[in-house]
Amino acid sequence: MTDIIAIESVAQRILVLRGQKVMIDADLAELYGVDNKRLNEQVKRNIERFPSDFMFQLTQDEKIEVVANCDHLAKLKYSRTLPYAFTEHGALMLGNVLKSERAVEMSVFVVRAFVQLREMLSTNKELAAKLLELERKVSSHDQAIVGLMNGIRELMKQPDDMSRPIGFTAKIKGNKL
Repeated sequence: MTDIIAIESVAQRILVLRGQKVMIDADLAELYGVDNKRLNEQVKRNIERFPSDFMFQLTQDEKIEVVANCDHLAKLKYSRTLPYAFTEHGALMLGNVLKSERAVEMSVFVVRAFVQLREMLSTNKELAAKLLELERKVSSHDQAIVGLMNGIRELMKQPDDMSRPIGFTAKIKGNKL
């Protein structure tokens, strides 16, 4: 149960930036039990292990947006340096670079959180597709129901006055029968 809680708390810190699911260096430093400064030092010492698809540095505008949208990152507002964002692979590599027992343990939680988020998104896509299919079926049913209702209304209409009575009637010409 505590594993699930830990994974969900990590999953809440995953952001989408530049179309990628990432975690900010300050969040990872907290999870891995190291200073953000030490984390960034290790990244710079091992920069060859962090290609652009593992990690990227935020722009000033991205930093402002992240600080505005994430209350727990308010401390970044006054930081002079731009934070780094790590993808799933970058977070795992970071756990290996830091080499502490806690970093290795927490990197497993981080990867599980990314996997859980990916599964949730795929489930949502499946659900959205099924909902769209149902919506299409219902709209075609609606059209059929409207057609039935119009047909019933036509049948319910009172017949117009008949122009001639039913049965035999003799025509009278003049006064002769």
